[in-house]
Amino acid sequence: MTTPLPPIVDQQTWQQELDALRTREKAATRELDAIAAQRRRLPMVELPDYTLDSESGPIRLADVFDGRSQLITYHHMWNPGAQWQCGGCTGYTAQFREPRFLDNYDARFVVVTQGPIDEALAYKKKVGNQLPWYSTANSPFGADVGAPPRAGFAVNVFLRDGDRVFRTWHTDGRGTEQLSYTFAMIDLLPYGRREDWQDSPEGWPQTPAYTGWMDSPDIARIYGDN
Repeated sequence: MTTPLPPIVDQQTWQQELDALRTREKAATRELDAIAAQRRRLPMVELPDYTLDSESGPIRLADVFDGRSQLITYHHMWNPGAQWQCGGCTGYTAQFREPRFLDNYDARFVVVTQGPIDEALAYKKKVGNQLPWYSTANSPFGADVGAPPRAGFAVNVFLRDGDRVFRTWHTDGRGTEQLSYTFAMIDLLPYGRREDWQDSPEGWPQTPAYTGWMDSPDIARIYGDN
């Protein structure tokens, strides 16, 4: 079966269609700017003095900031004893190879997981992850910020004022996509993500959701020690 193609038109017609789409894209950009402005005006809640586990031993949450005033945490799903952890989380965090650009914004980005720190660090090495990892296995921190044991993934943002830490923002599910460049890039393609839940023209190639995602073994093969 031949894969359908977009209609073929002349340059002028193509430009007109692109301009019409650009109007919507610019409106979406302005709306995202307005959302970000509202996010900057959110109130915040003060947190207790949590202690997490790090590669060097127990560490206070305030010290996870590593001297910075702002912190983003990705809460990686964890299945105790599993050889491979969540493929979505593994692939998602693999794209951040060196987020040092956050240094200029007085911020840091780290992974926090419910897995014991030794297991978490071994898995990090196996899949070639480059982010700093911390464990909340011995702390209620993860559960208190929307990422309890055996639950889903999440993103949280925190602000530090001296030794005081405040929670400023949280999202989960598809809300985490805004941190990812991969989906944004794939969505530019004529066939998009090719997942069957998406609104695509009749006959466009479509497969069940997640079919095109790399799984944890794929990430390990590309980035890991082996």
